[in-house]
Amino acid sequence: MVVINKSLRISSSSHFQIIDITHDIVAILNEISKDNKISEGIVNIFTKHSTSSICVNENEKGLLLDFEKALKDIVKEKDDYKHDFIDNNAASHIRAFLLGSSETIPIVDGRLDLGTWQSIFFIELDGPRTNRTVDLTFIGEE
Repeated sequence: MVVINKSLRISSSSHFQIIDITHDIVAILNEISKDNKISEGIVNIFTKHSTSSICVNENEKGLLLDFEKALKDIVKEKDDYKHDFIDNNAASHIRAFLLGSSETIPIVDGRLDLGTWQSIFFIELDGPRTNRTVDLTFIGEE
């Protein structure tokens, strides 16, 4: 069994931003495959920030705008949240809580086994921010 840990650094430019990181993860998988080819296994993608999320879905502009609208409809920006007395970002934490902090993707024949329309997204919920960290743990067999 092979276990390889890598990280991505991500910067956002707005308060809410959906960033497609699929190509970054594929590039890292290809890079590590030079020395330790993982032909079968998984990669876990985990954000180390409680006001961001990792999600898998379709990268279609209208759908991404719909996703943002739905999140804002479900969790109001201001609503007498107790956490806002500390650092005024309770809505971002609540949205991240609902979305989750990680995804695990199968690796089959040395490639991410995503569906035809699926992409992997880092979702910024409290930006803009610099140096967000996403940890990648590749586990598999050569």
